[in-house]
Amino acid sequence: MSDPIVAASQSGWIAEHREKYLKDGAAAHLWDSTFAGGPGPLPTLLLTTVGAKSGQPSLMPLLYGKVDGGYAIIASKGGDPKHPGWYHNLRKDPVCEVKVANDVFKARARVVAGAERAAIWQQMAAMYPPFNDYQARAASREIPVIVLEPQR
Repeated sequence: MSDPIVAASQSGWIAEHREKYLKDGAAAHLWDSTFAGGPGPLPTLLLTTVGAKSGQPSLMPLLYGKVDGGYAIIASKGGDPKHPGWYHNLRKDPVCEVKVANDVFKARARVVAGAERAAIWQQMAAMYPPFNDYQARAASREIPVIVLEPQR
């Protein structure tokens, strides 16, 4: 059975958003989340990681929220029981490149836990309520919350 997120990333809506972001980050910064059950335009960033297995660059557009120390992202993979590939990439090498609109910078990824995770999860789920549905679907997998800390 094929992975719908991988398929969308290769030739579907994720690939289209990534290409738009590469051409003009300002134009792609806000993503119309109504496509996926969200409330409307929401901020996205473009995360570039190094493949944990391939060693090749991997680019993924993701929703984000501003938090103390950086930008929060959620490794939901739409509620899949497995973590997304980019999360495994960050676990192997937490140094990444981030593009927010047209601002490009290096960052270090940090997985958050406890009260910090709970607070950020609430913030992100308030912005994009489907995150709560994704957690319910993910079964026993706690969806990771990551903070990208700019290294300027």
